Amino acid sequence: MIEENNYMVNDLAAKGKQEFYPGPVLTCVQHGNDFRFTCANGVQLSLHVITDKILRFRYATEVGFAADFSYAVPVDSVRQDPEFLEFREKPDHYRITTDRLICTIAKETLYVRVLDRSGNVLTADEKGFHWEHDDDTGNDIVKMSKQVQSGVHYYGLGDKPDNMNLRGKRFTNWGTDTYGYTKGSDPLYKNIPFYLELQQKIAHGIFFDNTFKASFDFAAERADVTSFWAQGGEMNYYFIYGPSLLEVTEEYTRLTCPPELPPMWALGYHQCKWSYFPESNFKAIAQGFRDRKIPCDALYLDIDYMDGYRCFTWSPTHFPDPKKMVRELAADGFKTVVIIDPGIKIDPAYSVYTEGLANDYFCHRADGPLMRGSVWPGLCNFPDFTRPAVREWWAGLFKGLIGEDGVKGVWNDMNEPAVFERGTFPDDVRFDYDGHSASHKKAHNIYGMQMARATAEGVKRFSYPDRPFTITRSTYAGGQRYSSGWTGDNIASWEHLWLANIQCQRLSISGFSFIGSDVGGFIDTPDGELYSRWMALAAFHPFFRTHSSGDHGEQEPWSFGEATTAIARRFIELRYRLLPYMYTTFWQYVSKGTPMLRPLTFLDQTDTETYLRMAEFGLGDHLLVCPITQAGADGRWMYLPKGDWYYYWTDEPKAGGAEVWASAPLDRIPLFVQAGAVLPMYPLMQYVGEKKVEELTLHVYFKNGTQASVVYDDGGEGYGYEQGQRTIRRFTVTGTDQGLTLSQEIEGDYQPSFTTYQVVLHGLPFPLTAVMADGGAVEVTAIAAEAGVALPGVVIGVAFEKLTLS
Repeated sequence: MIEENNYMVNDLAAKGKQEFYPGPVLTCVQHGNDFRFTCANGVQLSLHVITDKILRFRYATEVGFAADFSYAVPVDSVRQDPEFLEFREKPDHYRITTDRLICTIAKETLYVRVLDRSGNVLTADEKGFHWEHDDDTGNDIVKMSKQVQSGVHYYGLGDKPDNMNLRGKRFTNWGTDTYGYTKGSDPLYKNIPFYLELQQKIAHGIFFDNTFKASFDFAAERADVTSFWAQGGEMNYYFIYGPSLLEVTEEYTRLTCPPELPPMWALGYHQCKWSYFPESNFKAIAQGFRDRKIPCDALYLDIDYMDGYRCFTWSPTHFPDPKKMVRELAADGFKTVVIIDPGIKIDPAYSVYTEGLANDYFCHRADGPLMRGSVWPGLCNFPDFTRPAVREWWAGLFKGLIGEDGVKGVWNDMNEPAVFERGTFPDDVRFDYDGHSASHKKAHNIYGMQMARATAEGVKRFSYPDRPFTITRSTYAGGQRYSSGWTGDNIASWEHLWLANIQCQRLSISGFSFIGSDVGGFIDTPDGELYSRWMALAAFHPFFRTHSSGDHGEQEPWSFGEATTAIARRFIELRYRLLPYMYTTFWQYVSKGTPMLRPLTFLDQTDTETYLRMAEFGLGDHLLVCPITQAGADGRWMYLPKGDWYYYWTDEPKAGGAEVWASAPLDRIPLFVQAGAVLPMYPLMQYVGEKKVEELTLHVYFKNGTQASVVYDDGGEGYGYEQGQRTIRRFTVTGTDQGLTLSQEIEGDYQPSFTTYQVVLHGLPFPLTAVMADGGAVEVTAIAAEAGVALPGVVIGVAFEKLTLS
């Protein structure tokens, strides 16, 4: 009898591990853009046609659909009904057709195939949807496997520190404080379950909107199968059609919503260290920038500015009069940014703790006790940021720092969430989850995002009418709405310089463009060469900050000798001159979802030479950058996309579609400008707003043909742009062997501070004999160029319509 019982138990255990599949489809019901398929065993598929290019698939097992709720996709995000929608039932399948896609659902298996209107198979189920019941948690482990199409390549997935092309790799999303990570480390801080697939030069994306621990296999276990699965929740994913890679990221970013425009100063240079204190040291760092004429807009305070690491407090010893200090720094152009972690010190004399306790704002364990864990202040409780009342309370706590003390930005750290003794919270910690009660298994991956959300609400409230600035270490899909980010605790090594390049590109194409790395490395100390090369790369990343651990020496731009100081100054100055270009690129990201950093494949997916390359990337529409990531190098071979280019430092023209050698001693980075580009530049400033910009320089690069450029301007601060106080200047360059025309169209009534353009002409193949602006002659002058040679230039009014050169 005992043996029989054991057999029965073992048999049940074996059955508990089996995989389950949908049965044959019994019915399909259409309600507008929604289609509900019901199988014989109770499995259901809800297929929602969001646009002509986006299909959403939700699967339910026999228990039915849970409430439809997502932190990634706001309910009020812009939707565009399909222009064309047709539904037909065939003998063995159902067919749904939009203007761009054909989707078939097999009656026998519920298998999905999606094709373009030319009949190319974009994705096809292998096992399709299947699941396994987890008796320990009561969750279904939901799984999806798809066929690997021929010649496929995979990109995206957030901050994964690996080769740009993900084929042959497996990854997990479970936000983790990975101090000193290396190439291949997984998981890391961010959880962005979105990837792009390129096959036969056609692109689409998959966004798996599931916050449980999720895994992705890109033909690693089986070369003909790619799959993704999660330890609970729904099989809920979006198919996003391109057909270009750039369009896929744009569609995904609009679906999850891009951020607001930041204040322009946030695109300047930032300096940070763990930690600058006391006040005299912090102010000395500020003085060090101004004395050396190194531009800088933001200085950061790490945890040592607090009183015993208690958030929202100041150390009375280190910073006795913070309001006065912040005001004095602001008078010299510095914005103060402070760190805020999620752990609230358990201390009955600490008002933030007692408020949280009295209002029951902290996370509980399953049986009722508060979640306790050790971080920097010692034992802490942790706010439940998934509860609206807690986010409102947290936002209000910034009144002192932002509204009264004048702090300009907030930096969220340790919000994976990280706990010293065990890594993160136990699985049984409970969360409100905006009314959809959940355990830590479901809420872990969105904790950092919801903390950043609450922080952003508070900083915006008390910064108004100025724009807010926040930065976060951990996030989930859609977290770009609330914060900028950085790539975490990296190392002062050449490998990490290489990783910084890859990770920032990958995050950008994953919807999170406002990203950078700790310049020079957080852990250990770089030498002057490594710091110079890192500074050169980071000058072209949207978020530009040096940050280091105090354990490893100084890491200010002047810490490595005069030669390195001069190089750092050179690249920071270049960044400040390029601010109108960077700001325009950010506006394209905000308005269209266009990634600011664009891997080589995104620049030309028809060219198979770009598929496996990863060093080169585009910044905005017209710049191509390729960092030096090896010690002792004085240049590198790199691939130029098809078209005509100019080497920025020398104006040497280069034809694309080929490898070229880019000479780059330590004070240069391989940097190319697209022919036909109009590259806007500001006069040099030590900080944003230091001086009135009276003239905007336009660098015009000759092209035999036509090229469009755009410059966006709204003053870089405040919310007037939402009421139309902005200007979009569209330029068109048209060149021939005998002449060049630069035309301008202006949209919007915002009047900038500058009244003239200085137009600098690059690469003219003909002798310049006449220049006419709107029919009137213009005097030509010589302008000193980067290469040390004089280039022809003219000064004209900003309202011109056509400039003609012959």
